[in-house]
Amino acid sequence: MQIQDQLGRKIELKKTPNRIISLVPSQTELLVDLGLETSIVGITHYCVHPEFLKQIKTSVGGTKKVNLRKVKELNPDIILCNKEENTKKMVEELEKIAPVHVSDVATLEDAYNLMQEYGEIFNCKELASTMVSSIQKKTESLKELVVNSSDRKVAYFIWNDPLMVVGNGTFINEMLKLNKFENVFSEDRYPETNLDELKRKNIDKILLSSEPFPFKEEHKTKFLEFAETVQIVDGEYFSWYGSRLLEAMDYFKQFHS
Repeated sequence: MQIQDQLGRKIELKKTPNRIISLVPSQTELLVDLGLETSIVGITHYCVHPEFLKQIKTSVGGTKKVNLRKVKELNPDIILCNKEENTKKMVEELEKIAPVHVSDVATLEDAYNLMQEYGEIFNCKELASTMVSSIQKKTESLKELVVNSSDRKVAYFIWNDPLMVVGNGTFINEMLKLNKFENVFSEDRYPETNLDELKRKNIDKILLSSEPFPFKEEHKTKFLEFAETVQIVDGEYFSWYGSRLLEAMDYFKQFHS
């Protein structure tokens, strides 16, 4: 079976993979929700959903650095990576062990395509299609809710020192647009900023993400003078592009009540 990943790379598979290593947390959760839990043999330290998975699966390292010896010992049929989460060098090393599928998700359509690709690869097309359909219905419901909302200028922070925000070309930015939030940082993907720049941005709402930097309530103080509201948000709902989207669409409704 020959498949193509989201970078257009052609991958040859001898059979439907039944030994999977997933090096992307949101994709690990997606696999479980596609009924593939028993096929997962390796995950990362950051694959925290579902919680019990870390107790029963082998961790092979982080998203940027893995233990290649452990990966090889697990004898995987396929290794699942992501262009942003994992490094090119890592992918090149992993390809010496097993076929590597690399995802590249910047839009909802990319996310749907990834689910359909997994349905094809792992022989669970029907469940993947049902998942996509369910997310699409919830997305349409959210769009109907926000259709008459006025655009609000927002800044979405992902790091505290240095101050880093989300910019254009990212999946998070797509989720902001879905909520009719106008990102005041649109020039780069993950630009650094500072307090002086924030003063000039005329921001309505500052969103402090729970990941990758774990912003807490105590961090809100230094941002209060730069926006009408400052809110801690669950970063998984903005950045996880797998089955977590089913919950995300409900989570987003709080911004429009």
